[in-house]
Amino acid sequence: MKEKIHLFLESDLLEKYLLDTTTAEESARVERYIAMYPEVREAYRELEENLETFARLYSRKTPEGLRERIVRSIQQQHAGRSRFRRYAIAASFAALFFAGASYFFWNQNQNLQQENALVNNKIQVLEADMKQQLEDVRNQFIVLNNPQTRKFLVNGNQKARELKAIAYVNPVKKLSYINVRNLPQLPEDQCYQMWAEVNGEMVNLGILKDFRDKDQLLALPYGEKALGYITIEPQGGNSTPTVQNIVANINY
Repeated sequence: MKEKIHLFLESDLLEKYLLDTTTAEESARVERYIAMYPEVREAYRELEENLETFARLYSRKTPEGLRERIVRSIQQQHAGRSRFRRYAIAASFAALFFAGASYFFWNQNQNLQQENALVNNKIQVLEADMKQQLEDVRNQFIVLNNPQTRKFLVNGNQKARELKAIAYVNPVKKLSYINVRNLPQLPEDQCYQMWAEVNGEMVNLGILKDFRDKDQLLALPYGEKALGYITIEPQGGNSTPTVQNIVANINY
């Protein structure tokens, strides 16, 4: 269908129709295309406006008898000049049409390339997240099922007596996890935060929540004679642990 419209627009039928030089059959075809296809209708409208603008720009009051002299002069000109003028109009219109179409498709291609890049980036991020999750599941399975894994019970101090947790440490695979079984309720402006001291450096392990899945494990940084802490911090967490608010120590 697009090829059919393209071939029609490349012909000089629209220009001939505007100049009233088409046959009855050609006029019927032009009118049918204008009614059926928006591209043809738009091209005809633009060509009609261009011709009207040209006529207005060069319209002047004609001297008496000038019209008759012009008509006789045109009739005496070679038919080739008339055809050349119509082809020039058609060629100009075709050039404008293809220039616009080229820009449209170029712009569409640029947008598609940007969207494709965004989709590829999202896929890469998802693949990395999935790989990390699978690695974490594998490590948890090793820690829970390896006979060399050691368990450490963690109980809260006087500030959080009901706090219960179990730390799992496997020195062979160098993996450490903690399972927080119970967290006492805190005011809304406070939260529990976990820390680990590994090789002399304090690592923030994030805010602890009361997980619905009581078997969920949280990864701990592994280190020789590592220490862990659970503190009470302002809601949203803290950048450094509040020592006086330590509610549990984890030696693993």
